[in-house]
This record gives sequence, C-alpha cells and structure tokens, in this order.
Amino acid sequence: MNLRGKHFLTLKDYSKEEILYLVDLAAKLKEKKKAGQTGHELEGKNIVLLFEKTSTRTRCSFEVAANDEGAHVTYLSNSQMGTKESIEDTAKVLGRMYDGIEFRGSSQKTVEDLAKYSGAVVWNGLTDVDHPTQTLADFLTIKEHLNKPLNEVKFVFTGDIRNNVAYGLAYGACKVGMDFVLLGPDSLHVDEEVKAYCEQAAKESGGKFTITSDVEAVRDADVIYTDIWVSMGEDESLYKPRVEMLSPYKVTKELMARTGKKETLFMHCLPSFHDFNTALAKRKHEEGLDIREVEDEVFRSSQSVVFDEAENRMHTIKAVMVATLGK
Repeated sequence: MNLRGKHFLTLKDYSKEEILYLVDLAAKLKEKKKAGQTGHELEGKNIVLLFEKTSTRTRCSFEVAANDEGAHVTYLSNSQMGTKESIEDTAKVLGRMYDGIEFRGSSQKTVEDLAKYSGAVVWNGLTDVDHPTQTLADFLTIKEHLNKPLNEVKFVFTGDIRNNVAYGLAYGACKVGMDFVLLGPDSLHVDEEVKAYCEQAAKESGGKFTITSDVEAVRDADVIYTDIWVSMGEDESLYKPRVEMLSPYKVTKELMARTGKKETLFMHCLPSFHDFNTALAKRKHEEGLDIREVEDEVFRSSQSVVFDEAENRMHTIKAVMVATLGK
C-alpha cells in the first residue's frame, strides 16, 4: 500500500482497501504511542494548519500527531487567503514553504484548489460537505469496541442527515460495505449526487444504503450516531425550526432500547449539547427551547464511546499524515 503524495480531501478518493489500511495503521500507531514510543516518520517536514472555522479536536489532533512524528507545525488562522490574496496565489506561496497543508473551513473547492495549486500534500480537516478525518476516527472506534468486521456493522445516523458529518460517514460506510442508514424527517432532502454516489458505492461493496424517516430503522443497529442540529456558521434563528423538526430523532434511552441490543454504541463527533451546562444550551432552554440532540443519560452511559472517538481523531490523523507524507 503506497499512499505517499496522495491528497486526503474526501474518502470518495480512497478505495475500501486504502480506508481499511489507514484504520489499521492508526491502530498500530496508537499502540506505539501507548507504549511511549515516539515516531520519526515526519522528521524534517513542515506542516501548516489553515483554519477558517473554530476547532478543538481537529487542531489538537493535527498538532499532537505531527509533533509525535517529528514535524514542525504552523497554525494559521489569520492569513490573507480569499480576502487580499486569491486561494491560488496563497496555495503557491504555502507550497514553497510547506510539505503538508491542512484546511478546515467552509468550501470544499478551497481544499481542492489548495491541492491543485500548492504542490504540497493537502488534508481536509472539515468542510461544509465532508469530514473525512472524523469518519476514520469513528471506524477505528467501532473496530475497537465491536467484535465484528466493519462490513458487518449496521450504522444509523439520526437527526440532521444533510450535514457534513453525515455525508462523510456515508461515503466511508458505503465504501467499506456497512449497512448504513440516514434517519431523519422526510423534509430534509439528501443531496441527489450524494445519494447516487452512496447507492453505487454500497452496490459495489456489498453494503446497503437507506434513507428513512421511520425510527424503527434503528432495529438491530450496532451504532447510533448523531450530531448537533445547527452547524457552525448557520444562523441562530434556525434553532426553533430545527428543534421542532428533529426532536423526534433525538437520541434517548428509548431510542437506544429500540435497537434490541444492549451493546449498541452511541457515537457523536462532538461538541454535543447533551445537558444545559453550555451557555448556548442554557440560554435556549430559558427561551423555551431544548436544543439537545442526545439525552445526558445516553451521552454519559456505558454505551457511549464519544471520548474514545475524540482521542482517535489524533491517531487516525497521524495515520493519514504518515501514510501520505511520511518517510
């Protein structure tokens, strides 16, 4: 398996075998880190992290992973890109200085243009339509907790089925042959190109792709996954209609019980509104809106593996960098 020099923009660009290879590599790198062994795969490499959107897990994961393997990292959140300088020109400048570029922001075209013009290896840390590093972390977490191969997993994403996390998971799940379900209201229409791609990918891998509004679809699920109902950059006025629309798809103890399995995992990319201890959730609750996409009882339960996912962002991001830029 040779991925050296390959961009990581979306899992649509990766085969089933390449995805599974990255998950396995992440597991090996995680084992080394737990044993206190530092790596040298990225020694002498310079990496820049371009952030248009705020971050906890993505920034920390890239910085720690790069440092673990000996790279030098620049965090850049105030560049001229897209304002006083074109993306093409910025890409060409950064490519003269850096071996790898990570981008976290709005447009998928931006990360694609960085790859097109920079000459450096480019990694997608999140866009409005995809989140491939999150998907890899989720797959590693599933592998650690479920005693079955990924192509035997039934995975249900419930809630806002049109967001970047849902789409990124769908691409990866259909590529590796999962039984993947998008569970949400009929009024939320999945992008037709995304739908067509996932249906074809599932057909080729022997998987299954379903879009439904019927909560009975969680029956026999190995994973129940959700995300916040209003994403970064969306207007706060959307909370009221989203709460009305998505509350039937909140992850509750009752929904988890509907799977018929005590070992069903609860997963979430974080951050999560699961209690009222954040300023926004508290303020909205005082306004009469419960914006929680998951009950605290589920979030804190033994079925919840959300903090394993968060840690695994770092291990899988390290695998991506080592595979595409390492020695």
